Amino acid sequence: MNLEALRRRMDEIDAELLRLFAQRMRVAAQIGQYKQRHRLPITDAAREQDKLRDVTAKLPEELQAYGRALYEELFALSRDYQSRRTGKRCGLLGRTLGHSYSPQIHAQWGGYAYRLYEKEPEELGGFLQSGDFDGLNVTAPYKKAVIPYCAELSDTAKAIGSVNTLIRRGDGSLYGDNTDAFGLESLMAQAGMAVCGKKALVLGSGGTSATACAVLKKLGAAEITVISRRGADCYENLDRHVDAHIIINTTPVGMYPHNGEQTVDLRLFPHCCGVVDVIYNPARTALLLQAEALGIPHAGGLYMLAAQAKRSAELFTGTPMDDSEIARVTQILRRQMLNIILVGMPGSGKTTVSRLLGKRLGREIIDTDAQIEARVGMSVSDIFTKCGEAHFRTLETEVLREVGKQSGKIIATGGGCVTQAENFPLLRQNGIVVWLERDVALLARDSRPLSQSGDLRQMYEKRRPCYERFADVRVDNNGPLEDTVTQILEVLA
Repeated sequence: MNLEALRRRMDEIDAELLRLFAQRMRVAAQIGQYKQRHRLPITDAAREQDKLRDVTAKLPEELQAYGRALYEELFALSRDYQSRRTGKRCGLLGRTLGHSYSPQIHAQWGGYAYRLYEKEPEELGGFLQSGDFDGLNVTAPYKKAVIPYCAELSDTAKAIGSVNTLIRRGDGSLYGDNTDAFGLESLMAQAGMAVCGKKALVLGSGGTSATACAVLKKLGAAEITVISRRGADCYENLDRHVDAHIIINTTPVGMYPHNGEQTVDLRLFPHCCGVVDVIYNPARTALLLQAEALGIPHAGGLYMLAAQAKRSAELFTGTPMDDSEIARVTQILRRQMLNIILVGMPGSGKTTVSRLLGKRLGREIIDTDAQIEARVGMSVSDIFTKCGEAHFRTLETEVLREVGKQSGKIIATGGGCVTQAENFPLLRQNGIVVWLERDVALLARDSRPLSQSGDLRQMYEKRRPCYERFADVRVDNNGPLEDTVTQILEVLA
């Protein structure tokens, strides 16, 4: 068959694909209308994952990744089409939104399309006046900038001087509200943080800082101090506030991709009894990890994000929802965003279990030893032989620093990564750490330098305290592999 004949055949296939695509989208719209009538979420994440696994299994191995990518795009297009045919046009307005979780949250409730609107400052006025949306969430740097475009503000937004939700009214004018206050108050209640009569520090002086101050005042804080980069109360004179009880970080310090940074050292505040970081990516910022290490009650921003989104959705649709929706959506998001990180002795089955988990969950697998080998062009055994263990541990930490920032991955680590204290926050910042326990007598030794050269029982006893410190959960891997996978999935449920 010549080139022209092949092209004609391709055109025939494309025509059939387009016909079937149009049919599929029409059915998607009908499903969306049914979901709207029955108040069901647009997204059914469990069904989508089942479908992706089914598609992958039916294709030749060399086409499986392409088939998965095709269906992921089809699902996204179907959700968008369903929402546009059945509901309002809503979204998130900001400047850099690539890592926002807002679309996943609002997809749980449905009844409206939800898009990301990235706009530069010079585009803001024209966009707000265009009428191309019915409702918006607003994030940095525009929470104050949108106020002049609002015909009316809610009492909360007016008092705080910050707007994070816009509603296009029937006459085309904009109504501004602040649902962040509800979100933060919900978070502090969920975390059980008592504020009344206590001194609070608010780190940062932007729009979210004003929200935090309003919430703290409402909850009865005895004293509220805003810490900014300069002025009477700044990071250079924190010793004036060592008596603080509550600390709320409203700055972007420590947010992805700048993981590991933090605004203050909590050891300066011996009376601190509560730490809140409004950042939700990573799940555990450096500030929260330090609070955890010091035994200080703490909370990240994911619950706040879901709570403010729930209140925004009520404004978008005019329909109230039960507050239980906040916890439900938070749990869904947490499962989606957290890495599953496998630690354990060399030969304990981390690589094999990670592959089975990846297949079950449809997630990308990252093997840190393979990443190191690809980076330096040498096997792990050769690195140990030619460069020594210390050099390998340095390379390992570099890789963990990169992969630990990611979300929703399955990460199989080297057996000795837990021996390096600096790896602790790298693994825990965005993941649930699973310790695969396996009897020493059953550990595989092949191609494992330290396993071949030393006493495994002695190595295990030395490393056991490290595994105990790093791990969120312990899973027995002495039985069938499917039982091990089931145990891990039960932990995530």
